[in-house]
Amino acid sequence: MTTYFIQAFIYLCAAVIAVPLAKRLGLGSVLGYLIAGVIIGPVVGLVGEETTTLQHFAEFGVVMMLFLVGLELEPTALWSMRRRLFGLGGLQLALTTVAFMLIGLLFELDWRVALTIGLILALSSTAIVLQTLKEKGLSKTEGGRASFSVLLFQDIAVIPMLALIPLLELPEIAIARNVIESTAAESHGNLDLVSTLPNWIYAMVVLAVIASVVFGGHYLSRPLFRFVAASGLREVFTATALMLVIGIAALMSLVGLSPALGTFLAGVVLANSEFRHELESNIEPFKGLLLGLFFITVGAGINFEVLANNWMLVTLLTLVVIATKAAIIYSLVKSFGICRGDRWLVSLGLAQAGEFGFVLLSFSFQNHVISGDIAELLALIVAISMFLTPALFIFFDRVLSPRFEKSQAARAEDSISEQGKVLIAGIGRFGQIVNRLLIANGVQTVVLDHDAKQVDNLRSLEVKAYFGDATRPDLLETAGIAEADMFVVAIDDRERALELVKFMKHRHPQVALLVRAFDQIDYYQLKQAGADFIAKETYLSALEMGFEALVRLGFDPQHAENAKMAFINTENRSSDDMFESWVTSEDSGMSPGYRELFMQQEQALRTVMQAKFNAGDTTPGADRQKRSTPD
Repeated sequence: MTTYFIQAFIYLCAAVIAVPLAKRLGLGSVLGYLIAGVIIGPVVGLVGEETTTLQHFAEFGVVMMLFLVGLELEPTALWSMRRRLFGLGGLQLALTTVAFMLIGLLFELDWRVALTIGLILALSSTAIVLQTLKEKGLSKTEGGRASFSVLLFQDIAVIPMLALIPLLELPEIAIARNVIESTAAESHGNLDLVSTLPNWIYAMVVLAVIASVVFGGHYLSRPLFRFVAASGLREVFTATALMLVIGIAALMSLVGLSPALGTFLAGVVLANSEFRHELESNIEPFKGLLLGLFFITVGAGINFEVLANNWMLVTLLTLVVIATKAAIIYSLVKSFGICRGDRWLVSLGLAQAGEFGFVLLSFSFQNHVISGDIAELLALIVAISMFLTPALFIFFDRVLSPRFEKSQAARAEDSISEQGKVLIAGIGRFGQIVNRLLIANGVQTVVLDHDAKQVDNLRSLEVKAYFGDATRPDLLETAGIAEADMFVVAIDDRERALELVKFMKHRHPQVALLVRAFDQIDYYQLKQAGADFIAKETYLSALEMGFEALVRLGFDPQHAENAKMAFINTENRSSDDMFESWVTSEDSGMSPGYRELFMQQEQALRTVMQAKFNAGDTTPGADRQKRSTPD
């Protein structure tokens, strides 16, 4: 028992140290787990033969991952992104698999081995790519959305891959390992209830099992979850969620199917369940821990002797994998109309192999499709390509992205052929609404934006806009700023907006300045610079949300409207005093005087609200009671 405690401590200690350091360095958690495994395994030698046994246990984290992936796949969401999901994602997977299969055939590998290698290397790292895109703020870009579509299709495609791989078994590999595996199966007590059945009966059993999973997930799981939820014990719900996943995995194993296939199917069936989020929150910690343990065992099991003896071959094959995947993905995203900068983002971001490659690799080895020496070589290629992913993103950030920005900036600014009463700087989500409202009321506007793609998109919708940097004085002169009545500043950069306001108040003080502010500090800075009117971009929408919240909680709509107006009036009354305190403070407004004014404002707000309710003889509880009382 002491030995198990020590081994568990070593694995957990390695994860606790390596993963936070890897995330701080921008490498991601998956690489952190792999590095931890490499250090405690091949480098230091703290773990040894128990790694393989632990890996079999930790693979259950993959089963849980696919259950959670299934929970996220609502049919309506899939249908809305079908073009890129099935078009771009499907073509990427098919073409990449075929390309690597052909390379494998050139090395005179059996076609089944070559196909399996193609499937393994066609997958990319969902964990690394999505985390990196999120950290760099690229998730909402066109390239980020395209990457997500491809990765989602790959995750879904893992299921049929797991079903296909056992059919590719090589008899010679199976015979070579038959004695060892039969002994291991006996020692582990593996059960197989269908191996002696005729094929037609086996097919019937498989269909019956799948039907039972679908039927049970749709009709039987909800009453069970309601019964458990009624107990109010969170640990019982956690036990139920684990029981569901483990039970389905065991059922699939008993009939010779992949446990991941069953749990994925169950997840899809439960995707529209009212208990979906509760299931996710209960399964996620176990999935994360087991999956992390799986990646540690992968890192600990990497054979560095193979790398030392074949480093030229491993390096060459890794570069071939990255270059081939990048070339195929680039050609595909180009055909789907994605712009140049985003093409490179998708191509380089998805050029590596992924964590599911380790899963398929282990599964292929267990099912006698690939031999041990090929498995060790592929493990190195997958791991090294993942280690190179941060370098690919750095190359994109520092080399490619600036070039595309320069090429966009190098585009000649449009010749402005007309002038208007109102100039608008920025035609994003904020400026568009202002422009549409003014044009609808017959006001002539001149719109400037330095994002060429945004300008072209608006022109395709017959919205007149000009490409140019509104912070350049010569461009403003050309646009007729001297004769304009108003200048609306809606650019999505608070520093540039502030400088533009300062310039306008100095050079063209006669022009009314209407400016968008991001937050309260930005509001104070723009007010100090001399803006005539400042709109905090989320202020009114937040008030509308608060109004709706009060109404839905049972408050009378008129009282909710009065409360909203009282909130605005109370803030307006103390606004000037708080602004003066902010201006005179030395620490960005967070002075004792400012904090005291803020607390006074909150107290005044509560007093006004209570007075409103008392004047109407309506407290929140009484109001709800009145609304619930029948006439």
